[in-house]
Amino acid sequence: MMDRAFPDDFTVKTAVAMAVRAPSVHNSQPWNWRLGDSSLHLYADPERRLPETDPDGRDLILSCGAALHHLRVGFAALGWAAEVHRLPNPGEPDHLAAITLHPHNPSQDEIAMAAAIPRRRTDRRRHSSWVVPRGHVEAMSRAAALEGTVLQAADNSARYYLATAIEEAADRHAADPAYRTELAAWSGRRLSPDGVPARNTPAPDDTPGALRTRPFADPLLAQPVGAKAEDDETVLLVLSTASDDRMSRLRAGEATSAVLLTANAFGLSSCPLTEPLELPDVRDTVTEHVTGGSFPQMVLRIGWAPANAEPLPATPRRDLEDVLQPLDAPPKHFQAY
Repeated sequence: MMDRAFPDDFTVKTAVAMAVRAPSVHNSQPWNWRLGDSSLHLYADPERRLPETDPDGRDLILSCGAALHHLRVGFAALGWAAEVHRLPNPGEPDHLAAITLHPHNPSQDEIAMAAAIPRRRTDRRRHSSWVVPRGHVEAMSRAAALEGTVLQAADNSARYYLATAIEEAADRHAADPAYRTELAAWSGRRLSPDGVPARNTPAPDDTPGALRTRPFADPLLAQPVGAKAEDDETVLLVLSTASDDRMSRLRAGEATSAVLLTANAFGLSSCPLTEPLELPDVRDTVTEHVTGGSFPQMVLRIGWAPANAEPLPATPRRDLEDVLQPLDAPPKHFQAY
């Protein structure tokens, strides 16, 4: 029987359904949720790690951190404050968080953040010529700081080095057959509950000076009519941490969610970029020239979508019964679609 101080099944399932709307690398959704009598637990799913894209599992932990923050936001709006015990069991590294809950009166800001969850999309299309206000960037930086991380805009020479790192990573991956095979396997999807859908990805932008993007399989998303790369007022934000351990990466994922939801609440378009941070020496360049010695965990591409940009469809998610099980249930094993 559920503890009286714990939300009912409907509330828990609603919050977890909001949590799994979080972005994840290649929409791999590498998380499992376990429900106890008076607690909820987040586990990483190592079977969903992408070995060529994410050899050290950093992107997997970031993805789980984003889902954890989405969960916190969802519960807060539903009237429950989440008390999170991160990495509660040193002997079980995939046990990322144990969550207990207490009744809570949601604030207007918490409700606004929760309302952003179903609206947020990863938008890889060009941005418009409208400038992102400095105050919006500062608000996103404050949201990241509340999660114990630093968010900064890559301007001037920092932007040059970051763009160069993006280019270098793309070139290296393009020459790696195993990486290309993995990317093709996880993209161009049509009916799968995971992976990157073809309808959500544009073809790589070959305009001189445009940022390189991953060459996802079978891209079907058209650029907005009239959108020009030279008019794109994209802001590149880099999220970093003082350390690079598992806890730091988890908190960076939570910060990524906080920044993305804040951006969406402003009406901004956003797209996470991790490719330049997936190769150790390229990431070292970003550490040295962009973040000043702190560890870069996420690059975010932020801007205003063109006024005529069509709304993007939601990317699919695994069924809730596949990701939420009782705490004592045997683990489910990943089957590729």
